[in-house]
Amino acid sequence: MFVKPFRVKSNTAIKGSDRRKLRNDVAAVFPILTSEQLAEVVPMKEELNIMKIYTHKGEIVTVYANGKNPILFEMEKMIYPTVYTLWSYPHLLPVFSTWPPVVHKLVGGADLMLPGVIIPKCGLPQVNRHSLCAVTLVGNRAPVAIGIAIMTTAEMVAAGMKGKGFTVLHTYMDHLWAIGDKSSPPTIPLLEIESSEMIAEEEEEQKKEEGETPESSLSLDPSLQMDIEHLTLEEDISHTVMDEKEELSQNDAAEKTEENEPNISQEMEDKRSPQEQMDALLHQCFFHALKCKVKKSELPLLTSTFLRNYIFSCCPKDQQLDIKKSSYKKFSKFLQSVQQQKILQVKELSKGVESIVDIDWKHESIRSFIVPESATSEMSVQDRKGDDQEQLYHPPEIIQLYGISSKMAPLFQESGHKRGHTLSSSEVRSVIINYVKANELVDEINKNFVKVNPILCDCLLDKAEQDEISRLKWDDLLSRCLNKLEPFHQVTFWGQKPVVRKGNILPIDVTVAQRSSNKKVTIIKNLELYGLDPQAVASTLQQKVQASATIVAIPGAKDRSQVQIQGNQINHLAKLLLEDYQIPYSYIQGLKKAPKTGRKK
Repeated sequence: MFVKPFRVKSNTAIKGSDRRKLRNDVAAVFPILTSEQLAEVVPMKEELNIMKIYTHKGEIVTVYANGKNPILFEMEKMIYPTVYTLWSYPHLLPVFSTWPPVVHKLVGGADLMLPGVIIPKCGLPQVNRHSLCAVTLVGNRAPVAIGIAIMTTAEMVAAGMKGKGFTVLHTYMDHLWAIGDKSSPPTIPLLEIESSEMIAEEEEEQKKEEGETPESSLSLDPSLQMDIEHLTLEEDISHTVMDEKEELSQNDAAEKTEENEPNISQEMEDKRSPQEQMDALLHQCFFHALKCKVKKSELPLLTSTFLRNYIFSCCPKDQQLDIKKSSYKKFSKFLQSVQQQKILQVKELSKGVESIVDIDWKHESIRSFIVPESATSEMSVQDRKGDDQEQLYHPPEIIQLYGISSKMAPLFQESGHKRGHTLSSSEVRSVIINYVKANELVDEINKNFVKVNPILCDCLLDKAEQDEISRLKWDDLLSRCLNKLEPFHQVTFWGQKPVVRKGNILPIDVTVAQRSSNKKVTIIKNLELYGLDPQAVASTLQQKVQASATIVAIPGAKDRSQVQIQGNQINHLAKLLLEDYQIPYSYIQGLKKAPKTGRKK
């Protein structure tokens, strides 16, 4: 519903009578809330705004916001909580869990299909048709979406957990979430009952792994196979890896001594063709990723993610992996080869999307593989750097501010603000409201209007309007005031002090330029303003799209440079900026020029 931007028709403070009516309606819809919790959801004294919006489909929706975050939205006389509210009260709705890769589909506007629903050992919650439900990720009770059940729980089970299960209304990272503080879902631990069930499932899985698993288990339905198969603790994986390393140190001592003779290995490598060398490098990166990178708890794992985040990251620094130059030509053909060797198992869990669902870490090829010492040292350094970057980088918090000019200073003088001070929109609103009330400027006949005194006249009205306008509507008064103030913005990076700059922040500019021979190049500017390193962005894009990228200094701009990458790469860049770096869509310019991805006839 909120996948695309919506249009705000009005945004006003809620009246006292409407506030009381809203509280009664919320109490009726969610009787599980206590009186104290109800007072927190719908406070009686704190700022509470009501917004009328039109969605991209023309639906009229009423949104209630507590100043920072939208807390509720109403459509066709039905009240729904937002994800911000559910993060504080996760018990408010029946909960269905899914896998992390499904979230990106939901954010893109897809409904939740039953094969993506995880069935716990205690069974699914009992719901009826049209029941409002919350969607969480496995291992975390913080909801990431809300939706309406299309069928009852009994009908879901009777259908074999196939087909559409829920119509999704609102998700984390959609445009309704974006008008709030854009915070990420908190980590809410599972209930004791749920955690004990997960432990029991893991113990059962360990017992199964001690015996021989029948080959027929590989042909189970993916939705059922995903249920309990991949919930082994990471500690067990680390122990098995340590045991394997000990066995390798005892059984493969002769092979290690051969690695200490670089001259012999160099001569052997020189005799191989470039294609054979690329095959060897691909196998090295593949087994290195399986042995040291992938954990069982991360399965099922998208094959594209496995290639991008695991295999490419295991490539030695002085070499470049190019699958097109190998004998396989395509990564899918390579996966078919290793699947025939029963090293791993790949399945199409959703239409057109393949995932690795099982890996045989006890396979002889994995056990006998020895990671080169040079690659081990390089990867340990790169992993530490990569982990630090992922942990350290947070999207900056950007706040629109308004500076007081000399013309507007008399209006803000009573509140103690002087020329040059900067205020947020909510602070400007409160100052104007207090000024009107203190000077008794509310019209006695119609309280929706404010009488214009000499100060308001000088500050807000043009010369042609000063003799004609004697009163203004509240909305007109506030909008005129914001328009007369000078634009500023405040940027706060993680762990740093806020920085206030004059004017509006420049968006990340993405353009596609034409070069000689009808070749296209994608140009990205203003990354530094959002705390992004152009070199890091270029390297990440280069690995994703396998195209050359360069960094060029911007003439006349100090300490600013632009990234240039071959081809129209807006689709990949949009996914990188919006999903990986979590930059809001409103701060990126030029994403509409992405190439169409329709099938070729």
